[in-house]
Amino acid sequence: MIIFVVNHFEMKHILYFAITIVPFLSAAQEQRIDNFIVKENLTQNGKIAIVAVDSAEVADESIDGTFLFSMNGLQQSLQFHQGVAVPSQKIDGSIFVFLKHKNQDNSTGRLYFIHKKDNSLNPYKINGLLLLIIPALMLLIAYVFKRMLLTLIILGLIYGYFSFSKGLAFSQILESAFQILKNLF
Repeated sequence: MIIFVVNHFEMKHILYFAITIVPFLSAAQEQRIDNFIVKENLTQNGKIAIVAVDSAEVADESIDGTFLFSMNGLQQSLQFHQGVAVPSQKIDGSIFVFLKHKNQDNSTGRLYFIHKKDNSLNPYKINGLLLLIIPALMLLIAYVFKRMLLTLIILGLIYGYFSFSKGLAFSQILESAFQILKNLF
């Protein structure tokens, strides 16, 4: 059996070492918001609630503290309590809201359309990519329609030329087409 004898001087060093190392061992886990959603505030007072969620969009009630958010470009500190924060601005009418939160290593941004009807707010998450794709598709359709319209105008001019100067009539074209169809059957 070995007995350790520790004198007063060595005990001071051991206690000093333990006191300095304990804060590093018991450091709290850093709270961070990687994902969030927007809902109507439970009190239905014309305000929205920002809810911190995990990757499965389940509320993360462990989030407490003050976090910096940007709402439509204006920075605001939001106080989260059990994963929920309520901005101070009241929403008077339907509006687009872009919310952004920046952590130390990444940032998360969401675009919402908040539809106000009577006293209720209905937030709809909008994919920002759709706001680029839809106008591009509309321009493409207009371009194709313009091309098709130009082709129809050119064909109409050709028909008009042959109709008036060469004796071709639309009724003759239809009669010729019907004769071909009759001969096929």
